[in-house]
Amino acid sequence: MISNLKVIIPFLWLLQCGGGKVDVQQKPPIQVALLKEGISIPCKVMFPYVRKYTKFSISYYWINSLGQKTSIHHRSENVVIPSGKENQTATISYDHAITSLQNTSSTGTYYCDVKWDDIQIMGKGVFVLARDTGYVETSYGWEVLITLTTLLAVLSIIATALLLWKRKVSCPRRNQVNILKKKVQTQPPSASLPPPPPSPPTVYDCLDVQQVDVYSSLENYTNKPPPRKSPAGKTPKKQASLEESSDTLYENI
Repeated sequence: MISNLKVIIPFLWLLQCGGGKVDVQQKPPIQVALLKEGISIPCKVMFPYVRKYTKFSISYYWINSLGQKTSIHHRSENVVIPSGKENQTATISYDHAITSLQNTSSTGTYYCDVKWDDIQIMGKGVFVLARDTGYVETSYGWEVLITLTTLLAVLSIIATALLLWKRKVSCPRRNQVNILKKKVQTQPPSASLPPPPPSPPTVYDCLDVQQVDVYSSLENYTNKPPPRKSPAGKTPKKQASLEESSDTLYENI
């Protein structure tokens, strides 16, 4: 009885291992690919090294954004059980490579479907995003600097124009006065205004004239050379001239 149990228990354990778990895994779940570049559809198959599960087929397909299914590839596998690994679980990758994506419509979810004689398991799929170009780092530093410089220049020009206009409007009279002054300064003396009429002479003016005459007579008298000594016969003539000059002097006074 005990010997029979020793035989049955290992046999049941072998049956359990023979009917072990099978699974299909697809990782990573998301990929980003550029056009004209290749991608690889991941597909890991887990199965026990039992003759029943070493023979299977794999189908690859993808479903686009519109839900349309497109077959890509189909393959059959017959795995040889390594010696000493019977009834052990194996995990083997059966990735499928796509050489290049033609256009952005290749975006979609790519699946691998594994089928045994009595079971069929489909992977969870890998979403592939097809793009025209990769990420381009944009720098807005120079654009912002040029924009600010241009804006400041325009504002400076506008402010200068407003100040000039305000000055021209608020000071028209001052400009006219300056213009008239310049015109008067540039005119010849003949074109100037006529002098005011002379005022009538006063008593002081007459006295001034007489005083000038007296001074001029005295100056003439002092500037005369000293008389030469004349002979004795000419003395009366000299006295007569002296009397005349003294009479003239008194009249002027």
